[in-house]
Amino acid sequence: MNAPALSTLRPALVDRFGRSVDYVRLSVTDRCDLRCSYCMPTGFKGFEEPADWLTFDEIERLVAAFARLGVGRIRLTGGEPLLRRGISDLAARLKALPGLRDLSLSTNATQLVKHAKALRAAGVDRLNISLDTLDGACNKHITGRDTFNAVMAGIHAARDEGFAPIKLNMVAMKGVNDHEIERMAEFAMEHGFILRLIEAMPMGATGRNAQYLDLGPVRDRLVARYGMRAETHELGGGPARYWTTADGRGQIGFITPISQHFCATCNRVRLAVDGTLYMCLGQEERYEFRPLLRDGVSDAELEAAIREAIELKPERHEFLEAPGKIIRFMSQTGG
Repeated sequence: MNAPALSTLRPALVDRFGRSVDYVRLSVTDRCDLRCSYCMPTGFKGFEEPADWLTFDEIERLVAAFARLGVGRIRLTGGEPLLRRGISDLAARLKALPGLRDLSLSTNATQLVKHAKALRAAGVDRLNISLDTLDGACNKHITGRDTFNAVMAGIHAARDEGFAPIKLNMVAMKGVNDHEIERMAEFAMEHGFILRLIEAMPMGATGRNAQYLDLGPVRDRLVARYGMRAETHELGGGPARYWTTADGRGQIGFITPISQHFCATCNRVRLAVDGTLYMCLGQEERYEFRPLLRDGVSDAELEAAIREAIELKPERHEFLEAPGKIIRFMSQTGG
């Protein structure tokens, strides 16, 4: 019989800088059916072998341990999570775990028409959908695939299934899609979505080659155009800072890891498909959980390992000081 869980003896997860960690971004695959220019290079073949992926049983056990330690938010990511067979079954298993209060999923929506109903039935609370443009040709240029119609169909299928809010993630890139920002804002407001604008991060060669755009001036422009006011409450557990239009018609979030980083309040870690826990997108600290899970550790030992891992979480990233430091791609880290 396993020893009593350490969570009954110690407080929830707090790192050495006093930040509470209550959010895990969980990659279920490093595969993707797109090759977005800021994420994964064309022709990339360095994927993890399926034998090294965490199984659903291993994922459930590890997430349950995190939940006992106070983690209440899980986001399923990839790669593209809808490419993992049985993803809705995994979602239902995680949703049933005690202590888990929010289960969300990030997707590029190419497969969402097929999965929206099952994901909703499984208990997924919210969706974040990547949509960098409303122009089909620009979409093909960014993603490397002609999937715009499938993505739009997936977005509307999710809305029809009752997902709310649906957040549209737009990586804003200078000279690529920045001329579409106002158009994207109008589209989101028209359909009841929340637009989130994201600065490209220098992760791997693809991220460093993205046309970085400082979102500060963009925010000022949109604030003036729509009379937006800053929200005082969070909309989800992520790093976005949200603003609401004066007429209450829409909300826009800004994720600014470069121009205005949010490291002091970072509450998340990322679990890659192979069981590697990454503490920061812009640093190398990591912890390997797959060997522990496959060696049959007790629940108490697993919780102790999680606490040990959280102690490795660095104070901040170094994207500005050392933009070439991280050579792994975003898809290898987990969304």
